[in-house]
Amino acid sequence: MQAADFPENEHQRLAALHALQVLDTPADEAFDRITQLACDLFDLPIALVSLVDAERQWFKSHQGLTASETCRELSFCAHAVAINDMLVVEETLNDLRFTDSPLVTGPPRIRFYAGQPLQLAEGLPVGTLCLIDRKPRLFSQRDRAILKSLARQVEELLRQHQMRRALAQTTRRYEALFNESATGIVRIDRSGSVLSINPFALTMLGYQQQEVVGNNVAMFTPNTISAHHDSFLANFLAGSEPKVIGRGREVEALHKDGHLIPVHLAVNAIHNEQGDVAEFLGILTNLTEVYNATQQIHKEQSLLKVLHQGITDYQALMSVEQLWTFLMEALRELTDSDYAIIGEVLPTDTTNALKIHAITDLSWSDESRHLMERLRSGDMTLTNPNSLLGRVFAHGDVIMTNDVYRHTKRGGFPPGHPRLDNYLGVPIFSGDGLIGMFAIANSKQPLNQALLDWLQPFTDTCALLINLYRQMAEREQVTYDLATARDQAEQANKAKSEFLSSMSHELRTPLNAIIGFAQLLAKGRRDPLSEKQQRQVGQIEKSGQHLLSLINEVLDLAKIEAGHMTLSLEPMLIENVLDDACTTLEANIGAANITLTRDSLSPPCMVMADYTRVKQVLLNLLSNAIKYNRENGTIHVNIEPTGNELKVSVIDSGHGIAPERQHELFEPFNRLDAEHGPIEGTGIGLAITRELVERMKGQLGVDSQPSKGSTFWFTLPITEHLGEHEPPSHRSAMGATGDSQRAFNLLYVEDNPANQRLMEDIIDDFPSVQLRVVASAELGLEIMRHSPPDLVLMDIHLPGINGFQALDIMHNDSILKDIDVIALSANAMERDLHHGLAAGFADYLTKPIDIDKLTALLKRFITTAPRTAP
Repeated sequence: MQAADFPENEHQRLAALHALQVLDTPADEAFDRITQLACDLFDLPIALVSLVDAERQWFKSHQGLTASETCRELSFCAHAVAINDMLVVEETLNDLRFTDSPLVTGPPRIRFYAGQPLQLAEGLPVGTLCLIDRKPRLFSQRDRAILKSLARQVEELLRQHQMRRALAQTTRRYEALFNESATGIVRIDRSGSVLSINPFALTMLGYQQQEVVGNNVAMFTPNTISAHHDSFLANFLAGSEPKVIGRGREVEALHKDGHLIPVHLAVNAIHNEQGDVAEFLGILTNLTEVYNATQQIHKEQSLLKVLHQGITDYQALMSVEQLWTFLMEALRELTDSDYAIIGEVLPTDTTNALKIHAITDLSWSDESRHLMERLRSGDMTLTNPNSLLGRVFAHGDVIMTNDVYRHTKRGGFPPGHPRLDNYLGVPIFSGDGLIGMFAIANSKQPLNQALLDWLQPFTDTCALLINLYRQMAEREQVTYDLATARDQAEQANKAKSEFLSSMSHELRTPLNAIIGFAQLLAKGRRDPLSEKQQRQVGQIEKSGQHLLSLINEVLDLAKIEAGHMTLSLEPMLIENVLDDACTTLEANIGAANITLTRDSLSPPCMVMADYTRVKQVLLNLLSNAIKYNRENGTIHVNIEPTGNELKVSVIDSGHGIAPERQHELFEPFNRLDAEHGPIEGTGIGLAITRELVERMKGQLGVDSQPSKGSTFWFTLPITEHLGEHEPPSHRSAMGATGDSQRAFNLLYVEDNPANQRLMEDIIDDFPSVQLRVVASAELGLEIMRHSPPDLVLMDIHLPGINGFQALDIMHNDSILKDIDVIALSANAMERDLHHGLAAGFADYLTKPIDIDKLTALLKRFITTAPRTAP
């Protein structure tokens, strides 16, 4: 037998067949009546409702056959399905497709077959209604039409079967949804009577089903709206705008025991086939857990807010003495309490006492109000260890009670005292130490371990804040003590300065006469002194000069200690100062038979220092090297750059200093026992020297070994390196101006005299430039308005108006706005340059002045300036 081909849409066809859910279902009388009718109409022994599956054909009805299915390869119906049209075989023995079929040659010995495809979806045949006879027969057009009509009836039965299955499944789903849902479901009719209610809703509302069904649904609503509930339904049915139906909202449902339950209510209108509202379906979602979680979140957020503000705003709250009140009110709010107290535990000789920092007003009379004020102010502490508070601050116990008046430790309450229903007292520990406590009363929340655990972060924060409070109090006390000591020291220092100033005046006056008359006597021509007298007068003058130098040193030290020593730091060549110092001490060096040698510095470099004070440093070090040297000794002065500093070393061949005593050298009035020897001195020269060097941003040190001499050295910051040769003359760079040209007018605004002199020396090399120097921006602006210069060099830090303000004034002045201004400042950071150029300066130069850069800049402006003489 030839097997039928598979249709091109076989996959979709099988999907449609399986969607019917009819395969292998029990016999159905409706289908059997159709096949029996077919047998009667056509006088045939066999009629089948055949459904062609992937590998078999299964008979939903098999009139005249005992078998319920056959394989697909032997199926006549598979051929009808393949062509998706009626298949009629009037004589199977004459059809090559079926002549050798086992169903033809053997039982049921098919000789005639007619099959009409069954279609539930267009183009998708799922099987056939087929007729089978054991003898050949003709099949007319009328027969064909009848077979098609019967097939349509089978198709309708299949559709009804599919609908019944779907409806049964939907019903089961609805019943499961209704009965097993974790949401309350209530069906009500148009008048509001409950038709049915699911178990979840009954459990949520506390009812039994017989208590609800048939009653009005208003029984679940609060009294405030239950009387109006029916009108809501009536208004909706009358066409009014719905508020809940079809929308949903959060409401409160009434429990059987009377408490309210937060729910989300969604009401849907159920319509009948005519489109009219037949009933309503209410869905109630219990929001209790959501509300509880939300409230818990709000509580946690409130707690975190209190903790965060208490820590971050601690100093601000302390500055206005509001910290403890803030914490107390926060504690009341967090625990829904009427009363609260926060205090600090103060140890005493007998037991702990409680200093109250904040307490809710419990006063009920003038006397109690006065007591509250004393407690708040800290004038009064609590000491009773056996009260409800005392058990906490004296013993560190947690006291929790919901019946204050029956508690064994409650003590007595005076008449008029506010009623306390519950009480919670919590100790505050820092490590093992009890440092404070807080308590609440009349809390709306249940007092239990859960509340105590939840308050633990608050307790820890209170411990931190109490410790900070104590540290701040200690710091304030230390600050007060330091301020007192400072004031005393300043007063003593002022008294010392006044004493030294007075002594200086009182000592210098007689010294002036002693030294002056000694000099007159030594030079007297009318009454010349004998050699012995000359020696005696010389000793008087020498001693007087020595005493004057001692006074000067003491005054210098006093000035340094008082911060009154002023320095004028300028770029300078160290070798010039060294020449000056050596010349001053030349006679001393010769008298002591000392050999002095010096190193020259190549290339030379400049340091930023005060000329007079550097000379004083060198004189002191060289004088010491002379005084404490050996007979016929040597002194060598070495100068060498070390990074950004210049190091000057004075090396002598003296007796040296033991390492363990070298630190004493710089202590005022400490001469390392030399005061018992013949060498004069005060012992404060090196102390002054070190202070002077350090104030000039340098360092002073000593390297020495006994019997090997000493090296005293100091450093100063290098400000500018010079080349091996002098730079070329700026005069040649600038060139000479012709007679037909006027001078280039340059205005320099600078208040520092040293800088003014430096600029004058620089411009001396430029004959084409006429320089004018002023010490303030105000004067410079006035000059500019009367005689505008070609260019302005402007210092930034000026007395009165600064450089930026002056530039802004020029930009807003029609006469001055076109004058170029170059900034000249010691502010040399990259951001300073950007800020200056952004403000409108034509250029920005930094100090120390780069002469080459200044020359190039002036040349550029002079070249572009109109300078033709009128």
